[in-house]
Amino acid sequence: MNQDEAIAGLAQLLGESLTLDETRASASVSIETTTEIHVIHAALKQDDAEAKDISRDDKVGGCDDLDADTAAAAVVPPSPGSDDISDGEVSYTGSSSSSDSDDDLAQAAWSGTPPPLQVYAPLLPAGVTSLFSASNSSLEAIADMVIAGKAKHVIVMAGAGISTDAGIPDFRSPGTGLYDNLQQFNLPHPEAIFSIDYFRRNPKPFYVLAKELYPGQYVPTQSHFFVKLLAQKGLLLRHYTQNIDCLERAAGIDPELIVEAHGSFHTAHCIGRKCRQEYSQAWVKEHIFRDAIPRCDSCDSLVKPDITFFGEGLPSRFFELLSEDFAKCDLLIVMGTSLLVQPFASIIDQVSSHVPRLLINRMRVGESKAPGVGFDFDGRYRKTPHRDAFVAGDSDEACALLASHLGWLDELVELRTSHISNQGLDLAK
Repeated sequence: MNQDEAIAGLAQLLGESLTLDETRASASVSIETTTEIHVIHAALKQDDAEAKDISRDDKVGGCDDLDADTAAAAVVPPSPGSDDISDGEVSYTGSSSSSDSDDDLAQAAWSGTPPPLQVYAPLLPAGVTSLFSASNSSLEAIADMVIAGKAKHVIVMAGAGISTDAGIPDFRSPGTGLYDNLQQFNLPHPEAIFSIDYFRRNPKPFYVLAKELYPGQYVPTQSHFFVKLLAQKGLLLRHYTQNIDCLERAAGIDPELIVEAHGSFHTAHCIGRKCRQEYSQAWVKEHIFRDAIPRCDSCDSLVKPDITFFGEGLPSRFFELLSEDFAKCDLLIVMGTSLLVQPFASIIDQVSSHVPRLLINRMRVGESKAPGVGFDFDGRYRKTPHRDAFVAGDSDEACALLASHLGWLDELVELRTSHISNQGLDLAK
């Protein structure tokens, strides 16, 4: 891929509102490898001075509260230990009708570029009507905000989408080796693996799955390292994840900055009601990898990794940090989640009403007409200025582009390549 192709592809992305996948297909632009990331980075640097007609310093100003904070989302009964796994999933009821295709605002949001005259209005100083030049995308607006020092307490919320490129197998897709392997157990449904009642009766299917998913076998993705980069810059307030794969820890993010909302493999406990003895990840792994069911040394009850199953409460850390963190948040980035699993899905509403919210996802999700609930990408349902943006596509690609706008791309690439080199891992993962 030459530099002209990279520029053309990025121009299509920023100027013609193509999705990231469409851009890659039309311009042969791929940022999945270190080499091509650097090519795109070089193209961005060359094109940057010509493309921008508004300086970063001129585009971002003070930020005042324009309305009362949105109502706190109700906490509903806890749900499963993996994104999109629920017997009774609850989604927001926002409209996604194609009948609005003639509406410029709706069309802009659907294509991944927010309405240029409305997005991030709360960030504008008096007399300024837009953060956007003709070529600006929502990722550039976020970059402008960060560079101007208007985002110092960033919260990232993440789901399974940020781990997809790590190669973690999908146990729910027919035809995959893991799915086929689990069929021998005649599960009533795949999600039964994460039911505490089923686990008590028949733990073996879960441990077959756990062996395939166990931490240490997969390489963190660019999305994970982008979150780490936010932490290194002192900008990450907290990373809330639905994932149980421990890839945030593997990427080297300080555990104090991580809230594993659905638990993880990092620790384990005896499930005996009167025992609850704690066991290490290494102890459990040793049993699982010799195909033995882990049982408590004290009471012989089953030992289960601290993953939240159906029928169990969420980790106390989730509730202990939630209110304080989201009250401080000045930028919310949501990546790779369907926002179907509660209560995780509803915490996007816990930030103040003036705080910008960016969704990076393959599909537009989490919308609602209800006051104070869900995203409003088109700016049709809120009295307060529009502050929600949607970028359609792969989270790794979007994070690389955002890093480019911030001038951090070299650092992002170095973080991942250094990790791979130090761990002796396979770059292809």
